[in-house]
Amino acid sequence: MADGSGGDGAIRSTADGERDRPRRVAVACQGGGSHTAFTAGVLRGLLSAWPEGYELVGISGTSGGAFNALATWYGLLTGDESKAIDLLDALWADLAADDPADRLTNDWLVAGARWRNMGLPSVTVSPYANPGARAGQERIVEALESCIDFEEIPELCTRDAPELVVGTVDVHGGVFETFTNEEVTPEAVLASAAVPELFPAVELHGHAHWDGLFSQNPPVMDLMTVDADRKPDELWVIQINPQERSGTPKSLVDIADRRNELSGNISLNQELRFIGWVNDWIEAGYLPAGRFSRTTVRRIELGPGYDHSTKLDRTPSFIEELISTGEDRAAEFLARLADSDREATRIGPIAVDHDGRHGTGAGETEAGTADVDHD
Repeated sequence: MADGSGGDGAIRSTADGERDRPRRVAVACQGGGSHTAFTAGVLRGLLSAWPEGYELVGISGTSGGAFNALATWYGLLTGDESKAIDLLDALWADLAADDPADRLTNDWLVAGARWRNMGLPSVTVSPYANPGARAGQERIVEALESCIDFEEIPELCTRDAPELVVGTVDVHGGVFETFTNEEVTPEAVLASAAVPELFPAVELHGHAHWDGLFSQNPPVMDLMTVDADRKPDELWVIQINPQERSGTPKSLVDIADRRNELSGNISLNQELRFIGWVNDWIEAGYLPAGRFSRTTVRRIELGPGYDHSTKLDRTPSFIEELISTGEDRAAEFLARLADSDREATRIGPIAVDHDGRHGTGAGETEAGTADVDHD
């Protein structure tokens, strides 16, 4: 999968008549603190039963999503799917709060977030005045470096390797910034997870950087703006923040939760909407179809059920619950993908309205097809 071979299974021919080849896939991992253990579970499920005829050509992530993207990318390029799964397991075992002191800190942070959501007074300290903040960042780096040999990354970035993208925001310039392939260092990943209320900004290239949740969450367009023969035919988005909720939030807690979810989805929906617009322009004849390829966008969603204060919760049982949920979602997603492939083989490509919310259950929806310029 990682070496560009794409396996030896059901290979598809493209609409413009080029020879049969694997269907290229990019995976985008949204950030969301501890909730991204769900992403680890999804990736675990996808890697353990990767569909034949599909080739991974890119993976991106923000904050905790960047941890998962990096572990998957590195595991595939230095081993295989099994190694990638082992690295995901090891990383989350290191990040979980499993000793008494860490568990106490974890419980204090979660409780503080809940109190603030309810409008209750709570003690807040700048991360620059809190020695525990830098200690937390050091622990993250130690967990990453225990799984990843960062010095090896540049030589792994070959022509056939999947694109690796990590999202951050430049605090000084007020602009999104991504780090790709050999630019992905421990500092870049740490910057992507530098939640400003919890951690000091990370300096990169002379500029302070914060958590990528304020930027592209997750990066999408970087996965699309690659060489023509590496552009994805499909984009699979692992989405942490619920896209939809029933009812109007009225309590302070519910309002805070929905604000957090909406703000976390803004950049993602904008980038996916742009892909949909390009598709519309192709259909209307405004852009030359011969220079564009179709990209089907699919979402695998965690869905509602957790308040945003639990994004700070690193208790082992909660992490295990999220990973298990992710594995279940991945299995259901792959079953629906197989059904879609069989239907497409029988009657040809199936068009899905990119603006429609066609719920397919188990947290997975199809966001439709779009065309992306090959040039």
